[in-house]
Amino acid sequence: MSDIDIRDDRAAGRLEALGGGEVVGHIEYFVLESPRTALVPVHTIVEPAHEGKGIASSLARELYAIAHREGVPVAPLCPYVVKWAAKHPDEAPAADPELRTAAKEWLAAHPGRF
Repeated sequence: MSDIDIRDDRAAGRLEALGGGEVVGHIEYFVLESPRTALVPVHTIVEPAHEGKGIASSLARELYAIAHREGVPVAPLCPYVVKWAAKHPDEAPAADPELRTAAKEWLAAHPGRF
């Protein structure tokens, strides 16, 4: 699907894929502040009618591009993003185990967030 726009709604913690005026997929994420700043994707969701069109991959690619532009790492907890990163090491640097642990601890301390 080539007519997808991606919008970062940082306040809502969502990277959204828009197509035809509607959200057709998104990555839910948060910004980890400690031990250092990192983007932490938690869930990737694509609407069933739009699956198989590369939307999830486009979202993951843009999340890593945003992190690169901001000079921060990504510490993925989302299983899809973990798999995508493993397949695209040139675009997705390996996650720091310390940041992944801190991200899991943050998520456990904020159970209603995701």
